[in-house]
Amino acid sequence: MTLAALIGVLGVVYGDIGTSPLYALRAALLHFSADGIERWEILGILSLIFWSLILTVTVKYVVFVLRADNRGEGGILALMAMAQRHAQTARGRSFVVMLGIIGASLFFGDGIITPAISVLSAVEGLKVISPHFEEAVVPIALGILVALFLVQWRGTASMGKIFGPVCALWFGAIGLLGLIEVIKEPEVLVALSPHHAITFCSYYKLAAFIAFGSVVLAVTGAEALYADMGHFGRKPIQIAWIAFVLPALALNYFGQGALLLSDPEAIENPFFLLAPDWLRLPLVILATAATIIASQAMISGAFSIARQCVQLGFVPRLEVRHTSETEQGQIYMPQVNMMLLIGVIILVLEFKNSDSLAAAYGLAVTGTFLATSCLAMLVFRRAYGWPLVLVVAVFGPLLLLDLAYFISTALKIPEGGYVPLLLGIATFTLMLTWRQGRDLLFARFRQDSLPLKSYIARLPQSRTVRVPGIAVFMTGQADFLPAALLHNLKHNKVLHERVLFVTVINEDIPRVEQRREVTELAPDIHRVILRYGFLESPHIPRELEALRDIGIAFEPMQASYFLGRETVVAAAVPKMPRWRQWIFTLLSRNAVPATEFFRIPSDRVVELGVRVAI
Repeated sequence: MTLAALIGVLGVVYGDIGTSPLYALRAALLHFSADGIERWEILGILSLIFWSLILTVTVKYVVFVLRADNRGEGGILALMAMAQRHAQTARGRSFVVMLGIIGASLFFGDGIITPAISVLSAVEGLKVISPHFEEAVVPIALGILVALFLVQWRGTASMGKIFGPVCALWFGAIGLLGLIEVIKEPEVLVALSPHHAITFCSYYKLAAFIAFGSVVLAVTGAEALYADMGHFGRKPIQIAWIAFVLPALALNYFGQGALLLSDPEAIENPFFLLAPDWLRLPLVILATAATIIASQAMISGAFSIARQCVQLGFVPRLEVRHTSETEQGQIYMPQVNMMLLIGVIILVLEFKNSDSLAAAYGLAVTGTFLATSCLAMLVFRRAYGWPLVLVVAVFGPLLLLDLAYFISTALKIPEGGYVPLLLGIATFTLMLTWRQGRDLLFARFRQDSLPLKSYIARLPQSRTVRVPGIAVFMTGQADFLPAALLHNLKHNKVLHERVLFVTVINEDIPRVEQRREVTELAPDIHRVILRYGFLESPHIPRELEALRDIGIAFEPMQASYFLGRETVVAAAVPKMPRWRQWIFTLLSRNAVPATEFFRIPSDRVVELGVRVAI
C-alpha cells in the first residue's frame, strides 16, 4: 500500500460522501428553522450526523461489510452472487436474487440524483458571493453536467490522474475551515455525546423521522466504499477513511454547527459562510471540481453495475466500449450514459435547487443500505459460519438503523421521494421481466431442440455434404443442437469440415481462472464452453484463436459465425402476464447484436432467422 493508492482512494471512493457537507446539515435543520433554531436542536442534529458516520459508515461498512469480498470484489451484485452461492434452497436463492435486483435498481436511481444535487449545491455557492448569480445557477449547473456526460466516451484515465489530489485538497480545506470555527466555539464539541441525539429523538418522537430523512444525506456514498473494493483493496479504503476522511467530515460538520451556534442566520448556507469573503469564490470552484469528481465516480459506477447486470442476465446486451487498453474496468456504455444524462437534465429543470432535490435524495440510498444489510447477514451466517446469535447481535442494530433511515426517506415521497421510487420500480420491473423471460425462452428452446449427442451419433450415417472451412455455431444451450445449424442444413444442405459449438457461460464470480472447456464430440467437431465472470467482457475471436495452443486448428479467415437471429414474439401463455411478455419482446428487439457484444467480425457472420415465442 502506497501514498499514491491512498490518494487514489480519496478521488474515486470518497467523492460522493465527501461532498455531502455542502447540503446535509442545512437540509436537516431547515425543517426546524421556521421559528428559529434553538441551541439543543443544532447539537441534536450534529450528534445524529456524527453517530450516523460512526455506525453506518465506520462500523457497518469499514469494519464488517468490507470483509465480505467476492474473490476481492465488492458491491451489491458481488454480495448477491456470494449469498446466492451459499443459499441452501431454491426459494432462498430466489430471495437473494430479488434483493440483488432491488439493490441494483435503486443504485441507478441514485446515479441520476447524485450528479444533479452535487453540482447544483456547489454552484449555489455563487449566491453567497452575490445574489445576482441566482438566475445563473441552473444554466451553469446544466452546462457542467452536459459537458461531463458528453466527454464520457474519452474514458477516465486522463481525468483520474487529478481526481485524487483535488479530493485531497478538498478534504484538507473543509477540515481546516471547520477546525477554525470549532476553535472559536469549542462548546459545539459536546455534540460528540450521543446524549444529544437521544434527547432530540425523544423530544420530537415520530417527527424525528423528518430529520432522519435529511441526516441520511451525510452518509450517501457509503456504498461506494464496498463497491470500489476491487479497485483498491480493503486496507487503503479503511485507512483513508479513519485517518483522513472521517476527521475532515466531522470537523466540517462541527464547524458548521459552531457557526450556527454563534450566528443562526448562517442557515442560509452554513458551508460556504464558513469561509471568509475572499476565499468563497475559490471554494466554489473547488467545490464544483469535487462534485464533478463525485458525479464521475457515480457515472463510472453505473457503467460497471450495468455491465454486471448484463453478465448476470438481468438486462439485455448493451454496448460496451473499452476506453483503456490496459484497464479492463474502464468502460463506456453509450445507452446507459444517455439515459443518465436525460434523467439528470429533467431533475435539474424540475427541482431547480439542491434543497428541493434533497427531498428526492435518500430513498434509493437507504433501500440499498437495507438490501446490503440483509445480504451481509446471509453471507456472514452461511459463508463465514458465524453463529446466528452473533449475526443478530452485530447486524440486528445496524439493520434497525437502516430501517429507520428508509422509513424517514419514505416520508418524503410526496415532496420528491417519488423520483427514485418510480425509477427503482421501473428498473426492477424491466430486470425481473428480462430474467424470467430468458428462463422461459431457454426452457422453450430445450423443449423444441434436438439433443446434440443424438445428432452427432447419427452424423456418420447421414448424407450431409461437408465443405471446406470452419463453422462456429453460437448457442446458449451447450447440450442441444443450435437452431442456426438446423436452418443451415435445411437451406444450404451442407456442413463445414470443422465445426465448433460455442457456448458462453457467465459465472457469479468477478473473474474466472479457467476460461475454456473443450470437448471433442467427433472428428473435427468440438464443443467449446467459454466462461466469464461478471466483471469481464466476452471476446469470442480471441478465445477461439487460443485453441491453437491445444492442437485445434483455427484460422480466423476461414471461420464463419452462424447466429440464430431470434425474433421473439409474445404469446398468450399463463407463465408470464401478457404485458410483461410485450416488455420482454421489446427488450429483445433492442438488445445490442451479438456481433458487437461478443466482438465477432460482422463480415464473417451468417444470420439465420429463428422465430420463438414466450
